[in-house]
Amino acid sequence: MTQKTLGFAMCGSFCTFQRAIDGMRELLKRGYRVLPIMSETAAGTDTRFGRAADFLWQIEDLCGCRVLRTILETEPLGPKKLVDLLVVAPCTGNTLGKLANGITDTAVTMAVKSNLRVQRPVLLTLATNDALAASAQNIGRLLNTKHIYFTPFSQDDPEKKPSSLVADFTLLPEAVEAALLGRQLQPVLRG
Repeated sequence: MTQKTLGFAMCGSFCTFQRAIDGMRELLKRGYRVLPIMSETAAGTDTRFGRAADFLWQIEDLCGCRVLRTILETEPLGPKKLVDLLVVAPCTGNTLGKLANGITDTAVTMAVKSNLRVQRPVLLTLATNDALAASAQNIGRLLNTKHIYFTPFSQDDPEKKPSSLVADFTLLPEAVEAALLGRQLQPVLRG
C-alpha cells in the first residue's frame, strides 16, 4: 500500500489549535504524509492562545514542509491530485458558510474547492460557537454534499454555550480512514 498524503487545513478557531496540532501529530505517527495549510487569518493572527509565528514554526517543524497560506498556493491541490484527502481542522462557522454557499476567498476554501472538483474527499472537523444557530443550515447542507465528511462532534458546553459544537479531535484518525473509504464515521453526533 502506498503512503497517503493528507492536506491539513486550519481555520481561525484559535482555542482548538493545539488539539488540531495533536491530531496532525497522531496522523503523522500513523504513517500519513501531511501537507499543512492555513487560512490567511489563522496564519497571521496573534491571540491569547498563542503567537501566529509560533504555531507556524511548530507545524512546519512537525510536517517538514512550509505551510501553504494563499489561494494561489492551494489551487493546484486538486488538479495535480497532490492530496488523497483534505482535512479541515478546525473548521469554523465562517468557513462552513463559505463552503455551503460556494464562496472561495481563502487558502482553505480554495483547497476544499480544488479537491472537490476532482472528487477527492474532504473531512470537516467543526469548532464553532454558532453551529446550532446561524451555522446549522450550512452544516445540514454540507452533511448532504457528496465527498464531504465530518469528524464526529458534540456540544462542548451546553450550559454556557448552547449553540456551540466541537468535533472530537481524538477521532481524527478514524474519521480520516473512513473518509478515505468513502464512508462517514458514525455516529456523527455524539452525546
